[in-house]
Amino acid sequence: MNKNYNIYRQRLHLPEYGRHIQDMVDELSGIENREERCRRALTLIAIMANIQPQLRETPDFERKLWDHLFIMADFKLDVDSPYPIPTAATLLPKPHKMEYPTGGIVMKHYGKNVRNVIRSLERLRDRETTDAVIYNLARYMRTKSYEYNQEHPDNAVIIKDIKKLSENGISVDEDAITHIKSDYKQPFSGHQKKNGYQKKNQKNQKNNRGRGYSK
Repeated sequence: MNKNYNIYRQRLHLPEYGRHIQDMVDELSGIENREERCRRALTLIAIMANIQPQLRETPDFERKLWDHLFIMADFKLDVDSPYPIPTAATLLPKPHKMEYPTGGIVMKHYGKNVRNVIRSLERLRDRETTDAVIYNLARYMRTKSYEYNQEHPDNAVIIKDIKKLSENGISVDEDAITHIKSDYKQPFSGHQKKNGYQKKNQKNQKNNRGRGYSK
């Protein structure tokens, strides 16, 4: 006994219409008499409209039905249509190829935006504004470096990285950056949590003994 599983059948172009409609479209394409083929195509369009009644609420729903018919026929159906006969190129156009950014990131843990900000500072003439931006950027770079390496970098490293990213195009107020302190807090580890729980438990036991609850 041959079992007709879906995995052995032809792939459905529009699964929402079901296997029976697809079989009717395939049978329609095999009819040699063109007049008979056109007549059955109209009948099939009416059946498709009953299966997908929500299309009636959309504009040009009849045209959508005809487009769906040609899609299920793999655009190889020769029948008279009240609308221009579509092709695969018009209904299913290939998306435009997206250009992948080719510029490499010098220091990935800082990200591309950090480099772009530093490069944009080369056009500034206001020294006070430049120093303020570099100061805030250095704090941000410390935070991102900690997220990447799990350790606080030395301020000299931040200064060196800023100069490298700017290709020595901007001067850095090293004295201001040297006094930067990181606001990034150490994560609360399980070891600290365990020690804190032990200290609290020992304190509760001590209080209980003072109240006469100890064994």
